[in-house]
Amino acid sequence: MKKLAAAALATIAALSLGACNTPEDRALGGAGLGALTGAAIGAAATGRAGGALAGAAIGGAGGAIVGASTAPRCPYGTYRDAYGNIYCR
Repeated sequence: MKKLAAAALATIAALSLGACNTPEDRALGGAGLGALTGAAIGAAATGRAGGALAGAAIGGAGGAIVGASTAPRCPYGTYRDAYGNIYCR
């Protein structure tokens, strides 16, 4: 039951990262989702901690690349406010 609860909490935390919009946020969210998925696949495939770590590293890198490249772009450009925050026009 503890494993199921931990997996459910990890899934909820990972899914909350998937709704980010800036390229940096999307890269972070993609890295988190990729690392969790890669660790699960690596652990299932090898049955060892080393496989889970390798899967997490590969999945995290791939998720960050895909997440950053799929971020929506602003069609009319961006602007910065007085605090340095970037907004779409």
